[in-house]
Amino acid sequence: MKKVDLSIVIPVYNEEENLPILYEKLKSVLDKLGKSYEIIFVNDGSTDKSWEIIKQLSEKDPTVVGVNFRRNYGQTAAMSAGFDIARGDIIITMDADLQNDPEDIPKLLEKVNEGYDIVSGWRKNRKDAFISRTLPSRIANWLISKVTGVHLHDYGCSLKAYKADIAKKLDYYGEMHRFLPALAKPYGAKITEIVVKHHPRLYGKSKYGISRTFKVILDLFLVKFLLDYRTKPLRVFGGTGLVLFFIGFFSLLYLVSLKLFLGHDIGNRPLLIFGTLLVLSGIQLISTGIVAELITRTYYESQNKRPYFIKEVVRKQD
Repeated sequence: MKKVDLSIVIPVYNEEENLPILYEKLKSVLDKLGKSYEIIFVNDGSTDKSWEIIKQLSEKDPTVVGVNFRRNYGQTAAMSAGFDIARGDIIITMDADLQNDPEDIPKLLEKVNEGYDIVSGWRKNRKDAFISRTLPSRIANWLISKVTGVHLHDYGCSLKAYKADIAKKLDYYGEMHRFLPALAKPYGAKITEIVVKHHPRLYGKSKYGISRTFKVILDLFLVKFLLDYRTKPLRVFGGTGLVLFFIGFFSLLYLVSLKLFLGHDIGNRPLLIFGTLLVLSGIQLISTGIVAELITRTYYESQNKRPYFIKEVVRKQD
């Protein structure tokens, strides 16, 4: 497949009113850049006329690529599909609801040209409901930044630019798309953010609400594990197991001392049950860590994977 300079990846779910307007706005901006490009619309199981509109656009414009899912898989799956087929050296993601502004694309590209691998949009002046969307988003962004160490004001903004060699290396699933900058951290990606425009929704309705915050918190545990312990799971399981084991061991040692030296009856003490449970839990966690280590090594060795990403090789010629 012929390479292009830019790939615009847009997940679509029931956005029939917005698609023609978004297409015209994108063409207006992209045609001025003087770069080759493709616009990839990924229809995520829409139940309206979104797919019919995408097909019409692709029939009249060779720069438009349509991808149609059999059912609704979610925004992460739609982005993943877009990344897989993208031919651009730079991949830009955005929403189809017209709340992201295509006019911000040149600013994203300027930052990429400065040497950044990922440029994230920051909707500093959001036009969403405060209680149901803005407040949960702020809480989630604070948590993600603290836990991952990648400090961004707006993880939830879909308007982002990625260098393709980074984007195509990332493994993600479920609802992990908002964590992509954090997941790129182990690859040594240079990450920054810029303030972008944000418009109120004109057509359709938001597909997300306050319940999304709880999903983010659950996903955050997995992201933290993947970032810090994916190649060394024994450290998290074994470390916790050792702490529990020693607390239980010394609790039982204390009770044994009371029995041997002072003759106290320890059979009915809650501490006996508590200490025994801690020792058993510690042993179980350490065992789990060892099994996880074996699984990790099998994963890397069986598929010839490496726990690193080489950006460039320089070798002096003989």
